[in-house]
Amino acid sequence: MLSHEQTSSVTSNQESNTYPWLSQRAWVEINLSALSYNVKQVLRILSQHTQLMAVVKADAYGHGAVTVAQTVLEAGASWLGVATIPEGIELRKAGIKAPILILGATHTSEQIHAIAQWKLQPTLISPKQALVFSNTLEAINCKTPLPVHVKLDTGMSRLGTNWQEAAEFVQLVERLPHLTIASIYSHLATADSLDPTTMKQQQQRFEQVIAQLTTVGIEPPCLHLANSAATLSDKALHYDIVRVGLAVYGLYPADHLRLNIDLKPVLEIKARVTQVKTIPPGTGVSYSHQFIASDELRLAVVGIGYADGVPRNLSNKMQVLIRGQRVPQIGTITMDQLMLDVSALPDVQEGEVVTLLGTEGKEHITAEDWANQLNTISWEILCGFKHRLPRVAMA
Repeated sequence: MLSHEQTSSVTSNQESNTYPWLSQRAWVEINLSALSYNVKQVLRILSQHTQLMAVVKADAYGHGAVTVAQTVLEAGASWLGVATIPEGIELRKAGIKAPILILGATHTSEQIHAIAQWKLQPTLISPKQALVFSNTLEAINCKTPLPVHVKLDTGMSRLGTNWQEAAEFVQLVERLPHLTIASIYSHLATADSLDPTTMKQQQQRFEQVIAQLTTVGIEPPCLHLANSAATLSDKALHYDIVRVGLAVYGLYPADHLRLNIDLKPVLEIKARVTQVKTIPPGTGVSYSHQFIASDELRLAVVGIGYADGVPRNLSNKMQVLIRGQRVPQIGTITMDQLMLDVSALPDVQEGEVVTLLGTEGKEHITAEDWANQLNTISWEILCGFKHRLPRVAMA
């Protein structure tokens, strides 16, 4: 990462040639070293034969899917998880050959054609869908059985066949031509809770289905149940694969899991000061004048706003970092800009870099901090940063 001194010492000509992103008003920095570190930390706590599926859906939680996928695979991940077919195709077009599981539902013949063409692996959630897959693959004369992942609903009440009917469903898929079962899996609803009761109930249901299958001679080749929270909390939930998203990006699914693993946030949000001015007492700032200066203050305008992913509801509640010091945001956050009170730093200049999320010196602000202020989750914060902010990979 570049310090304030390093960035401010680069001339405008040098910026355009050596650091092209620095001419931007705002950008996202992705720390690939931190990303690799997190993958290795997760691998360190896994059971001996458990593989890591890095979840890179939603453009890798806003971090940039292709770069993240390449980095996590180099660091030791074996699988990738996406939500949609286009997300999987993007990775294949980038030359990524690792197995890719589509976690979302797919049904149409067009989707099935694309899955087979791009060698993606779908999630099967119902007998009807399984029959459509088999019939479509028959119609296109598919020569190689398509690996499919059978999803059970053990208590999430989202995608998947109800666990009570799961054994029958798996037997159907086993009989269908052109399909081969790559795994059986489910998803936990409360793995981040201090109370493990519901999580244990889901695991028991999952185990019950597997036992039923064993009695009819079906040995699933691969089982997976754990998300980030479950991976960090209990090795008994690891099975053959764990599906880890948030922890790979350096954030914790719950505060009580912080002691279980050391993680480093991967994403930082930076922007530039575009104007500095002094305003007298009684001056209103931004729309609706929700902030009125009680004293003379130095105001800095910063070129980033809610259209970039900075939540408007953080208006007058957030702080940012300049030169390693916290300064308050003031007034309503607007579509493309926000304002700061930089009175404590009277020599702040136009063009200086502001850190909205990230670390400067001993200070750091994380997506978790924003989420706590907004009564939401850090996943939503990460996924909210728009693509007009260029992603800049930092070694």
